Amino acid sequence: MNWEQLDKQLTEIVSKRNQLSQMDYADESYDDLEEELHDLEDDFNEAYEEVLEPQLEKIYSKLKSDTDILLPSAYLANAYKEMLPDANGVVTYEVAGKVGVPIESDQFDKLDVRIVLIPNPTRFVLVMNGKQMKDLWKSR
Repeated sequence: MNWEQLDKQLTEIVSKRNQLSQMDYADESYDDLEEELHDLEDDFNEAYEEVLEPQLEKIYSKLKSDTDILLPSAYLANAYKEMLPDANGVVTYEVAGKVGVPIESDQFDKLDVRIVLIPNPTRFVLVMNGKQMKDLWKSR
């Protein structure tokens, strides 16, 4: 598995999602950017669903959730907070708020629990009551 390529594609999607979140629907380039984003997400799902779905199955099992597993792109947030680049120039991201896919589990009674996909390194993160809590799975 080429984890660098996965990170690169996911980072491009996150960058476009951040751009789109800053635009108004009336912006003349909004529709074009949205279409480009959908194409990137479709390509991402096609390329990485077979790699990411088994990881999601393990996560859902560990969290004791019978919520349906969705396509990898469903776990993306609408916008990400860009962090400062590391020594190699790689930018990481954080999320906050009601982002990602909500899951139900008896062990998280009355909590808003969600799973979100974040790049660099690619990882599924647990978000509880709008706060990024812990990595559930990391690509490397």
